[in-house]
Amino acid sequence: MTDRESVSKQRRRLLQGAAALPLSGLPALGFAAAPPTAQVNTTKLAITDTEVTVGQLHSATGTMAISETGSIQAEQLAIDQINAMGGILGRKIKVIKEDGASDWPTFAEKSKKLLVNDRVATVFGCWTSASRKAVLPVFEKENGLLYYPTFYEGLEQSKNVIYTGQEATQQIIWGLDWGAKEKKAKTFFLVGSDYIWPRTSMKIARKHIETVGKLGKVVGEEYYPLGNTNFNSLINKIKVAKPDCIFCAVVGGSNVAFYKQLKAAGITGDKQFLLTLSVTEDEMTGVGGENFAGFYSSMKYFQTLDNANNKAFVAAFKAKYGKDAVIGDVTQAGYLGPWLWKAAVEKAGSFDVDKVVAASPGIELKTAPEGYVKLDANHHLWSKARIGMGMPDATFKVVAESAELIKPDPFPKGYQ
Repeated sequence: MTDRESVSKQRRRLLQGAAALPLSGLPALGFAAAPPTAQVNTTKLAITDTEVTVGQLHSATGTMAISETGSIQAEQLAIDQINAMGGILGRKIKVIKEDGASDWPTFAEKSKKLLVNDRVATVFGCWTSASRKAVLPVFEKENGLLYYPTFYEGLEQSKNVIYTGQEATQQIIWGLDWGAKEKKAKTFFLVGSDYIWPRTSMKIARKHIETVGKLGKVVGEEYYPLGNTNFNSLINKIKVAKPDCIFCAVVGGSNVAFYKQLKAAGITGDKQFLLTLSVTEDEMTGVGGENFAGFYSSMKYFQTLDNANNKAFVAAFKAKYGKDAVIGDVTQAGYLGPWLWKAAVEKAGSFDVDKVVAASPGIELKTAPEGYVKLDANHHLWSKARIGMGMPDATFKVVAESAELIKPDPFPKGYQ
């Protein structure tokens, strides 16, 4: 390849990446004059005249790596695109990556390192609620700022966390209502991995099914250790109960064994309605489309969303990570984090955490891949809810979408 061809190729990639940028009204590519460091950093963060250091804290190894790798990639893509535009307040973003290794105490330890030793300006990280709960006391004590990308159970709000995934009203409750209305489900079998998020999610689901929403009856509820690969006993219980809906929150690598064993037992999408909160395109790489076909996921984002914003984002993601790379719900939510932070920093005119937090409510991403979103004063995003049906080729067909953005309500009345 000639030097001219190389430059041309790099330019095309840069422009392709810029086309996926999710903030409207941004300046053309270029480098604005940086304000003095003393003006934008009064709390001794790792910021120089040319760089601002941030942290990334996900599971690159262990059972959760199948789910978290996409977040690592998407956050890096956003950071690369921001840097290509000149950075934030004239400073390029430098990333310190830490591996939580699917171990909650390790997450707490690494978060303290990033905040206390590395003095990062913000952290993009965590996936499970267990990891988030483990780091939350550290972020609140050290006054750090975490952008958390995963759909979760709600029942939490912190000054030090921006939640870019959906909470229960936007996923669990909306999904169950859809299942009851469209699939006529009246009996539900609840299944989850054994930690905070699945158990709390299923507590909310049971209340909605039996009490608040009055949808019907729960005929079974089972939990299995994180990383579990034997679901034969569970499958026998499901066969005996014969539920209208299997409602799932099995996470990470366990999904691979779960859906393969369901199919082997003859429980397939053409015979059984199954709705999950935890299978995205990321998990489908291991699960296999042939094992999930006909089942449903309740998410706010699917890679197949047909809008210009998403097409540009998918093209940029694949240009960076390969044509076979896939993008799941949490991956997209992870991509939003750096852009929300950039917008808040520039609105505040400072990297100081307190000033960034104060500037965050009302921030809008008008061309986010999932569509227009905005940040509520409760630090959660207004987003649409969607249902995707698994296809044999490991993609999802969007079969339902909320008519409007759903206002986030992390503490819904009657579910606590």
